[in-house]
This record gives sequence, C-alpha cells and structure tokens, in this order.
Amino acid sequence: MKKTNYMFMSMIVAMSLASCGSPDNKKEEKKIEINLDKDAHNHDGHEGHSHEVAAPTKLSVPEGAKVFFANINDGDVINSPVDVAFGIEGMEVEAAGALNQGKGHHHIIINGTYIDGNVIVPQNETNIHFGAGETETQLDLEPGEYTLTMQFADGFHQSYGEQMSTTIKVTVE
Repeated sequence: MKKTNYMFMSMIVAMSLASCGSPDNKKEEKKIEINLDKDAHNHDGHEGHSHEVAAPTKLSVPEGAKVFFANINDGDVINSPVDVAFGIEGMEVEAAGALNQGKGHHHIIINGTYIDGNVIVPQNETNIHFGAGETETQLDLEPGEYTLTMQFADGFHQSYGEQMSTTIKVTVE
C-alpha cells in the first residue's frame, strides 16, 4: 500500500512539475498538504508521510450562485431510501475531469459540514461523489437523525467552499 502511495505521489509531483512550463509562465499556484501519516486524522485512510502538491488555480464562484436540496427541507422526517434532487443556481453541472469556469459537480456529505474552498473533497462512505454530473440520487440510510451537506466542486473535485454548499438536518424513520 505504501509503495502505491509513493508511486501515486511521485506521478502527481512529476505532472505538477511538467505543467509548470517555462520560468516566464507566471501561474498562480496554491499548495495543499496531503497528510499520509497513519496516526493523523485524514479523510481517505491512507498511511505514509506528508507531501505538498501544487494545486491548480482556484476557479471563482459567481455572485449569487448557490446549491440547494430541491425536494427535501431542513427538519423533514423521511423514509429510506431517500430520493435526493440536487438544485443549483448561477453555475452549471458537468462531469468531473476538466476545470471549466462556472461548472462543476455535486457531492453529498453525510453527517459532516462543507469542505473549505480549493480543498479536494474526499471520497468514502460519508463523502459521496457524483462526478458523472448526476442531479439526483437515492440514499439508503438507517433510521436516525442525519445532517446532509450538499457540496459543489470543480472538475478536479476541489470544493467551491461554503458558498456552494448547503446543510440540512433530517430524520429517517
């Protein structure tokens, strides 16, 4: 597993260096830290060491853009499976894979809050990606109280931050 992580990180660093271009190319770069320490809290379960990787320039969010649950409201009592329709205003939904201004795709975070802007949304059982451009889904949830957060992210799964998220609380019977 560690060998795979190092090979993956080496490929990312190599691609980042290759994409930098000549010294005259003045791209704005931001750094994100990928923590692969087994004792550190992380979202993806990897083990290893910390690495810094150059992240692409953050795309802007148009003023007034927002996401919302189109068919569920805060405080609703619902049954499983839960039909979830994703609503969006001011931006367009497209499949993951490319950085396009004003576009991205949805994620659902179960029992969590928004992901800070320009941070990659983790993918696991509580951070569900809809990278094919889906605008609805069904969630199988056990009875209980849940917090559901809808998070919009760019084509590289980098969060657009709090402005492009919304959180509701629901009870599943």
